[in-house]
Parts: sequence; C-alpha cells; structure tokens
Amino acid sequence: MNMTMQTDQIITDWQPHYPSLFGGHSLALSHSLANSPLFTDAALARLIDNTPREAYHVNYSQKTPGNPPKRREGEIKGLTGQQVIDVVKKGNIWVNLTAPAKTDPAYGELLDSLYAEFEERVPGFSSYKRNLTILISSPNVSVKYHSDVPGQSLWQVRGTKKVYVYPAKAPFISQPALEKLILGQLRETDMPYEPWYDGYAEVHMLEAGKMLHWPLNGPHRVVNEGMLNVSFTTEHWTDELRKHYAVNYANGILRARTGMQKLSQQVTGLSYYSKLALAGLVKFTPLNPQKKKVYKVDFQVDPSAPEGVRDIEGYSFSK
Repeated sequence: MNMTMQTDQIITDWQPHYPSLFGGHSLALSHSLANSPLFTDAALARLIDNTPREAYHVNYSQKTPGNPPKRREGEIKGLTGQQVIDVVKKGNIWVNLTAPAKTDPAYGELLDSLYAEFEERVPGFSSYKRNLTILISSPNVSVKYHSDVPGQSLWQVRGTKKVYVYPAKAPFISQPALEKLILGQLRETDMPYEPWYDGYAEVHMLEAGKMLHWPLNGPHRVVNEGMLNVSFTTEHWTDELRKHYAVNYANGILRARTGMQKLSQQVTGLSYYSKLALAGLVKFTPLNPQKKKVYKVDFQVDPSAPEGVRDIEGYSFSK
C-alpha cells in the first residue's frame, strides 16, 4: 500500500522505501511550494530590496551550449528588487540570495519545516548547520558542472530546468579534486568536466513542484528551459557527512605535504581517528590553508543594456 504524506506537509509523495534510498541514491520528490507566497515576484522583490551586499551574488554567463565558460560576478547597486526581477525575466543572469533566512525569518521557518519532515521520515537522520539559498535565473541560463561539499537538494518552485546528476566517483569527481574543493583550493564551478560525462548522467526535468536530492558530493549541472526559473537549494550537515569531510580534508593536507597518492577514505578505524586529529589540528590553527573567497565584480545589472548587463571597472570583495 502506498503511503503519502498529509496535505499540510511539504513533501507530498513520500513512499515507505524512500528512507533506504535517501542519501545514497538520487531521489526526485514532489512538494507543495509551487504556489507559496514566499516565492512570488512581490515577495522576492522585497527580499532583494532588504538583502545586504554580502548576502547575494549576481552572475552572467554567455549563452553557449553545453558547459558554459567561467561565470562573471556583478552587482545590483541602485536598482529595486522588482527592477532586478524584470531584468532576470528577459536577460541572461541569475541572482543567488545566500542568506534569505537572515533577511526574513519566514524562510528560516520554511527551512526548519523541510528538515523536520525528513528527520521524521528517515530513521537516524539528524541534521545541523542547515542553509537555504534562493536562485532566480533567466530563461535558458546554464549553471556549470560542479560539486557541493555539504548534503544538498534542489527545489524547483517556478519554471522548468534540466538537471544532470553524475556519479559521485572517479572519473566524474576525482579524490584530489574533492580534497581541493574541501580545502578551498578549487571553486565549485571549476571542477574538471568532459562532454562525454553526459552519457553517464541521470537527467531530470525539474518542473515547478519537484525537488531533487542526490548523494554527497555528486557532480551536477543545470540548464534552464525558456522561462524565468525560481528555485532554492538546501544544504545540511550530519555527523556522518562531517566524518567524510574530515577524512578528505586530512587527505588533502597529506597529499599536498607528503606527495602520498593512495589515501583511504574510510571513516572508521585507527586511520580515521588519526586523520580526524590531523584535520582538527590544521583547521583550527594558522596552518589552515582555507582562505576567504575573493570575488571580482566587473558588471552592473542594467535594465537598458543588452542581456541586462553593463561592464564596469572591476573591483573585488571577499567573504
């Protein structure tokens, strides 16, 4: 017998076998947020109006097939939130609001509700250091092949996008590349990619009211269909995910400083505890190789410019 969730719940098509798949396989689920008042133009415009500079990114990417070139960082200075959304609708940009819960507590309440449902449905799942990021993107925009460090899900609220999810193992993500990503020595969107990878990808058409959760560090890329897209990502940590993080962090240190090549990723036994101690020793001391990320801003969102983008004299900020 199928078991669906109550109508007041966010996930609307939960099945009894999903806990055995959660975290280890991709799961495409239905949700009830497509008509949420938190994601209307008016709500998003207010959110943009009240978002500080350090809590957003706006990016531009040339319209090219496949994996697009390196993205550019911009600013929305002097524009209202509604003007920004209007540019997104007809331009070639995407806006990333990285901390909406700090701007409006309603988004934090939504985040807590989402994870409360998963923790109720998946035995043993307990999450912390959770975050919700809102993505407002133009028609046909592509997001480069990349991988994320925490546990990750993508929730589609408006529009449709095609999501390619690749196996979370070599050659699609190498152990050294993952270590550099965790150490902050490689940007998420600088992961090595080859077009033939697509032949081994899961391809999901993510329509409004659908979400996708994939295995830890699973590489993926996204291509919008021909309309405005509004989606959000959720990320989280668990004790198990932290173990994998610590091992890969320590392996990255060992690889860089000793030249060792064959490094275990096991999260049990004496080897794991030794690496856990090494990760703690380095991460919380001046030896930590992780630095603040530096972003170079070289365009201004401009409603009167082609694709909504006007070049400006570049400047940098870090976070």
